[in-house]
Amino acid sequence: MNTQEEITAYISSQPEAKRSEMEALHGIILRIMPGCKLWFLDGKNSEGKIVSNPNIGYGSQNMKYADGKTREFYQIGLSANTTGISVYIMGIEDKKYLAETYGKTLGKASVSGYCIKFKTLKDINIDILEAAIRYGIEAEH
Repeated sequence: MNTQEEITAYISSQPEAKRSEMEALHGIILRIMPGCKLWFLDGKNSEGKIVSNPNIGYGSQNMKYADGKTREFYQIGLSANTTGISVYIMGIEDKKYLAETYGKTLGKASVSGYCIKFKTLKDINIDILEAAIRYGIEAEH
């Protein structure tokens, strides 16, 4: 399967309520980032062991590690989790920025250094989520 087929299969495998919300978010991110590089990570490590939830990635950036090494990785990530959906905004240096800037107005969501987690789209303000995604795409990393 190619990346687009893997993404479609992953979204289709979700229970109905989560599936339609993942489809909506997928569409929103593609509208914000038309023509971006798409990624699909199945959540397995090199030994085939599951180490994380599968996730969809959008865009491309060079992530720099503490040891100075860099690798290409996505800018925005989308994943289903046991209680809802996670949106990852990768590469933000200031780990308090997302929570301080968007946390109070986003709605019923948990916001960490790079992850916005919520149960359902009805619980959050989509415009604020879009603003956070746009910040993640445009920020200098």
